[in-house]
This record gives sequence, structure tokens and C-alpha cells, in this order.
Amino acid sequence: MTGGHDRPCGEDPASLNALLDGELDAVNSLRCEAHVARCPACAAELDRLRALRERLARAGVAWRAPPALRARILAALAEEAASTAPGVRAAPPARTREPNRWAARLRDAVGRWRAVPAGLALAASLALAVLITRPDERPDLPGQLVSGHVRSLLANHLTDVPTSDQHTVKPWFSGKTDFSPPVVDLDDRGFTLVGGRLDYIENRVVAALIYKRRQHVINLFMWPSEGSRPTAFAREGYNILGWQQAGLAFWAVSDLNVVELKEFQDDFAERAPH
Repeated sequence: MTGGHDRPCGEDPASLNALLDGELDAVNSLRCEAHVARCPACAAELDRLRALRERLARAGVAWRAPPALRARILAALAEEAASTAPGVRAAPPARTREPNRWAARLRDAVGRWRAVPAGLALAASLALAVLITRPDERPDLPGQLVSGHVRSLLANHLTDVPTSDQHTVKPWFSGKTDFSPPVVDLDDRGFTLVGGRLDYIENRVVAALIYKRRQHVINLFMWPSEGSRPTAFAREGYNILGWQQAGLAFWAVSDLNVVELKEFQDDFAERAPH
């Protein structure tokens, strides 16, 4: 993949960079990792890219952009997604104390992105993120959860199995995850099951269930964990609630207000296996 040309193996030249940057969804991450394991040329190229990343991560090489800029960009992308994806309402941009010039530049950028197809806007946003982020930076868990939530809205990839039938969603995960995700029907509580999908959090494939409350999307991520990290966050305009149950970690992410999101947590926890 050196020089941007297709390799004889036929692998997409951009896929190794995307794998290294954590930009692939769970299915394509597994596919790419399996290919690298049996392709010496791609394995060597991945090692070269890792070495390059390490060199770029050295002190004095990269410029660290203000943290609030990333928050503003994610909020602007969510707003752009809301304008092009019916039925999805994004959170308002987070307020910060950054100088007004940042807000003015961001508004100009959002205006330009709205004039082009959503795919090009997303590509432009990813390019900007590459330019302003140190290559060794990996988002913390709340950051990964918010990124997974926003990515599902921006890429129109909310579900892999779009259905409100829990008896269809649960068996769909069989063989795709190393655990059996509990799927709970909460329609009578005002939380409608939309479907499920695979995602990639903390360097592992996780299950995600998607619910809706009015026009608010709730991503419920889950994976096996015996640790004890139940907590709550507010990050970039989104609320995050985490809890531990039956050997699984659960993390609900949404722009829904925290009171109703807590109702969702309580209702799901009540009906899920203990």
C-alpha cells in the first residue's frame, strides 16, 4: 500500500491506515486483521505504518490543537447529520470559552460542508481530524463511546439488523460476538427497539442495541467485563450512563436528557438477566 497503489493481493490501499487509526467498523476490522495475518506484504506495510506513527508521536513533531476544537467539530458534524438524516436529532453544540474566532471558523466550515454531499463532508471532517490530532492519541472510554454513537448517525449505519423484534435481534448476534447480548423489549416503557449492530470499543468487538425515545437515539453498548466501572458522564453534548450486570458492562449514550436516560437504564436493568 506504499505510494497509494493497490497491492497484488487486492487489498484496499486505505484499509491498513483505517485499521491502524481505528476507523473501520467491527466487521471490516476483523476482515482486515485476518487478511494481514495471512499476507506478508500487508503485515510488513502495517509494521511500517506503526513505525511511522511512533516517529510522528515524538515530542515536538505534532501540534496539539485546543481540546475544545475537537468538541466543536463533533458537535458540528452531529448537527450536519441531523440536517440530512430525517428522524435523528443531534445535540446542540457544546458551549466553551474558546475565542469567538473558533466559532466563526467552525460555522463557516459547517456552511461549506452542507453545500456538498454528506459523504464528502464526512471525508473532509476526517481529514481535518487527522491534521489536528496527535497520532498517538487514543480516546478514553467516554470519548470512544461518543465517537461510536456519532459515527453511527453520520454514516447512516445505525443498525446492522434493523428490526424491533427482540427475537430477531438476539439470534443475529450468534457467532458474531463471544457472548450472548441480552435484548429487551421496552416499547411499553416508551423506548422502542430499532435494531442492533456490531461496533468496536476498547480494542474489541462489542454489541450495540439501538433504541429510540421520540426522536432521540440511544446506543446501548455492551461487552463482557468483570470490572466495576459503573458511572455517569456528560461529554460533547451527550449523556453517558454505565452499569455492570450479569458479567457484562453496559453503556448507554444519547442526547436524551439524563433523567429519561436513567429511566431507560433502570427499565433495561430490571428486565435483563441478573
